[in-house]
Amino acid sequence: MKSLFVSILATALASTVAAQDTKAFLGRWDMTVTPATGKPYPQWIELTESGGKIEGRIQPRGGAWHPITGARIESGKLIVDVGEAHPGSEISWELTSPSAGKLTGIEKQGDASGPTLAGVKAPLLDRPMPKKWTKPRPIFDGKDLKGWEPIGNVDNNKWVARNGELVNDNPEVPGQRGHGAANIMTTEKFQDFKLHIEVNCPEGGNSGIYLRGRYELQVGTEGGKLPSHEMGAIYSWYPPPAGAENNLGKWTTFDVTLVGRHVTVLRDGKMYHDNVELPGPTGGALDSNESEPGPFYLQGDHHGVILYRNITISVPKK
Repeated sequence: MKSLFVSILATALASTVAAQDTKAFLGRWDMTVTPATGKPYPQWIELTESGGKIEGRIQPRGGAWHPITGARIESGKLIVDVGEAHPGSEISWELTSPSAGKLTGIEKQGDASGPTLAGVKAPLLDRPMPKKWTKPRPIFDGKDLKGWEPIGNVDNNKWVARNGELVNDNPEVPGQRGHGAANIMTTEKFQDFKLHIEVNCPEGGNSGIYLRGRYELQVGTEGGKLPSHEMGAIYSWYPPPAGAENNLGKWTTFDVTLVGRHVTVLRDGKMYHDNVELPGPTGGALDSNESEPGPFYLQGDHHGVILYRNITISVPKK
């Protein structure tokens, strides 16, 4: 009887320790992945617990977020199965117990160790709506690229100022993804703002407007399979309203208000997203430093001759 009691007590204690270990990992984490060669890049992960089971979702370097496939505590570390590099090649994150709001670990592909991982607790960014805003001012003068700089494959920059428009002069070629062309971003960084921007995206075109360089407002189409990847979506997080049409090949207007991590988007005066929360960065983000100001950047590495014009900004009035 005594041995049974000891066994039950040991099991209970082990469960308590495991629960405490798990609790430290829960929440949203802004991650930076550093490979042995090449530049660090951002990712994001959210971990929750339900009925004693660890669940979660992860935002990879590019593309859409997806659920993790599993997670478990082993020797005080959290092993997160994050997906496949390719069929039969599992990727996992081996994370050490967080300390002072910071998370470290290593990415593994099978048994092979890969990039190092570093994360911080994602900030709440819970700020009230400003009472007053500055008068809108242009951040593109329509004459040249002053205030903007190409990023990514800068040796293949297709961005030009022409006829008052900021143009990604990058025609679609069937079977090719943008010829590896450059993106473009503002040299100025912003925190909270009201953005007005007009875009003309051709049929089949694909671009995106990145807010603070981290959250993508989708421009164009990815073929219509997923609403959250179509015109006006907050990429992979929020689709446009049900029944919304892409209406490509025509000028359309976006008015975007971003305060903290809450965003409101109107397209041609119609509400698309009403003060929705941005859980974390979207694929293609410049970094995962969510508490910091960031630039606007426009995708040019996909395809289609995309035209932007009348880009203005307002910020909270001090």
